[in-house]
Amino acid sequence: MASLAPPPLPFSYQPLLPKPSIFTSKASLSSSPTLTTSLSNPLQDLTRLCNSGNLPAALALVQTNTFPTSQHLKDAIGALLQACGRHNDIQTGRNLHRLVSQSTIFTHDVVLNTRIITMYSMCNSPSDSRHVFDALPRKNLFQWNAMVSGYSRNNLYAEAIDTFIDLLRAAEFKPDNFTMPCVIKACGGGLDVGLGQGVHGMVVKMGLVSDVFIGNALIALYAKFGMLRDAVKVFDKMPERNLVSWNSMIGGFSENGMCEESFGLLVRFLEGEEGFVPDEATLVTVLPVCGGKGNVKMGMEIHGLAVKLGLDKELMLSNTLMDMYLKCGCLKEARVLFEKNDRKNVVSWNAFIGGYSRDGDVSGAFDLLRKMQMEEKVDEVTVLNVLPACLKESELLRLKELHGYSFRHGFQDDELVANAFVAAYAKCGSLSSAVQVFYGIETKTVSSWNAVIGGHAQNGDPKNALDLYLQMKQSGLDPDSFSIGSLLLACAHLKFLQYGKEIHGFVLRNGFEWDSFIGISLLSFYIQCGKLSTARALFDRMEHQSSVSWNAMISGYSQIGLPDEALDLFRQMLSNGILPSEIATMSVLGACSQLSALRLGKELHCFALKARLTEDLFVGCSLIDMYAKSGCIEQSHMAFDSVTKKDVASWNVLIAGYGIHGHGNKALELFGEMIRLGQKPDSYTFLGILTACNHAGLVKNGIEYFNKMQRLYGIEPKLEHYACVVDMLGRAGQLEEALNIIDDMPEEPDTRIWSSLLSSCRNYNDLGTGQKIAEKLLELEPGKAENYVLLSNLYAATGNWDDVRWVRQRMKEIGLQKEAGRSWIELGGQVYSFVAGDNSLPESGDIRKMWARLEERISKLGYTPDTDSVLHELDYAEKIEILKGHSEKLAISFGLLKMNKGATLRVCKNLRICVDCHNAAKLISKAVEREIIVRDNKRFHHFKDGLCSCGDYW
Repeated sequence: MASLAPPPLPFSYQPLLPKPSIFTSKASLSSSPTLTTSLSNPLQDLTRLCNSGNLPAALALVQTNTFPTSQHLKDAIGALLQACGRHNDIQTGRNLHRLVSQSTIFTHDVVLNTRIITMYSMCNSPSDSRHVFDALPRKNLFQWNAMVSGYSRNNLYAEAIDTFIDLLRAAEFKPDNFTMPCVIKACGGGLDVGLGQGVHGMVVKMGLVSDVFIGNALIALYAKFGMLRDAVKVFDKMPERNLVSWNSMIGGFSENGMCEESFGLLVRFLEGEEGFVPDEATLVTVLPVCGGKGNVKMGMEIHGLAVKLGLDKELMLSNTLMDMYLKCGCLKEARVLFEKNDRKNVVSWNAFIGGYSRDGDVSGAFDLLRKMQMEEKVDEVTVLNVLPACLKESELLRLKELHGYSFRHGFQDDELVANAFVAAYAKCGSLSSAVQVFYGIETKTVSSWNAVIGGHAQNGDPKNALDLYLQMKQSGLDPDSFSIGSLLLACAHLKFLQYGKEIHGFVLRNGFEWDSFIGISLLSFYIQCGKLSTARALFDRMEHQSSVSWNAMISGYSQIGLPDEALDLFRQMLSNGILPSEIATMSVLGACSQLSALRLGKELHCFALKARLTEDLFVGCSLIDMYAKSGCIEQSHMAFDSVTKKDVASWNVLIAGYGIHGHGNKALELFGEMIRLGQKPDSYTFLGILTACNHAGLVKNGIEYFNKMQRLYGIEPKLEHYACVVDMLGRAGQLEEALNIIDDMPEEPDTRIWSSLLSSCRNYNDLGTGQKIAEKLLELEPGKAENYVLLSNLYAATGNWDDVRWVRQRMKEIGLQKEAGRSWIELGGQVYSFVAGDNSLPESGDIRKMWARLEERISKLGYTPDTDSVLHELDYAEKIEILKGHSEKLAISFGLLKMNKGATLRVCKNLRICVDCHNAAKLISKAVEREIIVRDNKRFHHFKDGLCSCGDYW
């Protein structure tokens, strides 16, 4: 009987599975359809097994040798190698590699060896790829390309570049359009844009610049480094573009926060003649920038496009749309998408939970976490997304609950999770828990140390932050830019100027000075230490002055009490073509508040409206504050009404505004409305209420709300609350009650409390109590001129001139000088300052003449100079002369000289307005028939028709 045997197996060893023998007669060969099928369909069977992921069965099929020719077998091995790469099945791939390497026919096969190299790199084992590559007796360009691509795929960018250089040195082959995209990707991954530009030049010289894949890679490279002009140039010059080209360019704009440009290019793409239809990747690329910029209108338009194209059901796009709505604060729309999604995955849940968490909805975030456990496996990202809801002191119990959950599910071993809990406990005020978590981390990295050091630096324990840094150094780890930033913050809080300078030296020696984060940290450090000139020199030397550095400098000037410098720098920022952010706008509004510069504040308000910055809650609060501190409480309330999403901070600013204007009852009315609307008051709310009661003389109400904050709202009073109550009682002459409050305080009173009480003793001529208080005050702050001035005023008011001379001599001995009275007024956008007794101004003669005319008119209305306001041992005429030179009188006279008839005068003063100037201002307002608003260092006085809004209680 004749027998039919298959062609000999081209391997020199026995297969891993037994090979069935086929012995069939010629007659049966001609008549049996079964044999024909088995010989003609093995490749189809192999393809089916590969597609289903059953690669061990596919390997078994290869080993049975049912393939009619060696070429068929080679095709089968090649297809299976590709499937191993796709399915990340390195074990089956190794078995195939063994078969090929021991084969007499295939061991040097170029195609199969190239596919083996690619298979290992796709299975995340580039070292195996390199072993195969190095063992090849001869290499071709495909194998070089496979190695470069493999390294690039596995993020080994330096190795990819080195292999590319080796290819150039070999000089046997020239890189082609498959080599260059991988090399360009490696340049981007290795953060070497200079090398990428060099490769771009090589591409041009080799005539490959028109290749669409190379063009796409170049677009991605330049976009990654923010070099959008170069990316656009490449895009516009491409002779041929594919969908990836458009997606890359749209994505480049999106990743760089250029929302309008990204959307504009999408519109151009849709209107183009190339016939491309957006895919899921196109829309997913644009949506994140809509969410980041809060541009929900644009996001909704893209959502509509997705529906028209039938892409809205795609899981990735649905998740991205939901995330966009959440980041724009549209929880209702996000919930609709979430609930309609029948194929929710862990990304869907995480995004939805993250949205609730960022919105501060703690209960909502935890409810979703519980529901997720019933439908999906919770992972580390879920925990990280819930954490932002637990970053307030009031949410410490929730944080502990989440921490316990992480422990039970084994997430605590994840470095990111552990570090996040360290930071979260610190923000909740539980530094001991933060330290406990930190010491529980088995392998502490620099990031772990940064979390605990930063937690202490940012949350009230800067000394410990420095100690922890020393421990980090002892453990053998070197600081990174975040470590240095936290150290500088700790030094700023402690005012450790010398230590901060040493850190600055370390930065310079180690080449960190060009790190933008460290540069900003150094700026903030010098600003908080009061070294504005050093900070400005550092700022001016910055090669790239980012918006953050401008913000830091402007806010620094504003916070340290140099509003004029803040405004000047803001103008310079605008002239340099840099659009201010919300932070810069807030800082400049703060500067306007300090100066009561209403016109400048209004101009800035217009700018903020045009730039759509008023939608920001912090900018909105700054506008409320600016109008209130510029004497326009009605406009302040209007700014409050325009805030669409009012939080407790916006209520606090308005209540405080009414307080400093003396409208105590209105402040209490607002508090009641705030409570009715479900807002939860905080310690700042009650500080505003107590201030309002203080300035309005509502002592009974003030004590009632002071008790309420503890009993009803569980808010423990801080020193500033006690200071307010003590000042309120002292102003009302209830000095004994004020001292009782001090005795009942849980902590020692500070200088603010003693100085306000000493001032009250002066007002009520209580010399005995005042002397006792002065002793405590000078013991706490012996180097502050204001304390000596208060004591001197007390002695002067009671006629103890010998004691006055003793105090002033003591001040002279220790080099202290009383702060001169200074007033300022804004005219035409410019601020004019006046110092008491200063006759050196060009307009001084005219000002004196104006005051003489005013004094004559108000004398007819009953004005008599109050010489008791001059606390010097002088004769009557000398006291009269001093009163004429008071700074607020100079500012009012100047305003009347320069301003149109009937215009309101707005004057600011750095000290408390004296009785004489207060009496004069009341009568001037009646004589000239206009309102005069004076803001002193305590409150506002609205003078109109001979009366003051304070009711002479200040």
